[in-house]
Amino acid sequence: MSCAKELQADAIDVLVLAADPAAVAADAAKIDGVSKVLAVARSENAHPLASVYAPQVAAAAKNGYTHVLAPSTTFGKDVLPRAAALLGVAQVSDLSAVEGPHAFKRPIYAGNAIVTVEAPAGQVLVATVRTASFAAAADATAAAPVEALALDVALPAHTRFIELAQGKSDRPDLQSAGRVVSGGRALGSSDGFGIIYALADRLGAAVGASRAAVDAGYVPSDLQVGQTGKIIAPDLYIAVGISGAIQHLTGIKDAGTIVAINKDAEAPIFEIADYGLVGDLFKLVPELTDALG
Repeated sequence: MSCAKELQADAIDVLVLAADPAAVAADAAKIDGVSKVLAVARSENAHPLASVYAPQVAAAAKNGYTHVLAPSTTFGKDVLPRAAALLGVAQVSDLSAVEGPHAFKRPIYAGNAIVTVEAPAGQVLVATVRTASFAAAADATAAAPVEALALDVALPAHTRFIELAQGKSDRPDLQSAGRVVSGGRALGSSDGFGIIYALADRLGAAVGASRAAVDAGYVPSDLQVGQTGKIIAPDLYIAVGISGAIQHLTGIKDAGTIVAINKDAEAPIFEIADYGLVGDLFKLVPELTDALG
């Protein structure tokens, strides 16, 4: 929504696809900047499937819309390329700044460079937005209207929902948490990550990890932070035993305050850290946890 507002469009509509969209549509209507919410109620939308959502997104876009935006989440990156293909246009990925109605900045080469891209003005612009690069939208003073939308579009049946398996945690969600504590391969094992969990719980923070820690099997892949993991922008990011490969730094570059704890004083993470602590993480992290009381 924040990205869409910078486009200075005449109106910004939110499309809600669900079997029963009432509750989600009501929440979307309370976001500042929303002109109206278009609610599509179809039984096929009971479970989020990209192959089912994409034809509906494309059909809705044909109703006079100039831009179609979705977040650069795993699911957004699955839905929007399909919608773009159905619309016969190219997709622009990972928008990080708006330069104009059809001109944007986006990172390339794992964040080593930022390029300005310009899309053709005469066609629908389909783009994923790097949400960590934009501030969260505020609440509206008054709710926008919600309208039921009927889309005359056939939906594919070759993909169907079987089951959803996901982990459960009492900790904050990594993607949206204001505080995140991440561990790297230097933790040495899944048991070693115990000090990360303890510090995170003391801070009321989410837990993240480097790709090296995930590849080593210390933590599940849904905790991975970085170019091939989650792109996050917490107010506080504590990196423990993470050297700071460019792929990891790409995922945290928009964090408010970065704290690095590493025994290697030459680790690249210290080049971007606001605060750095050099020493044995197995000694320093428990002391920090105790100090937080």
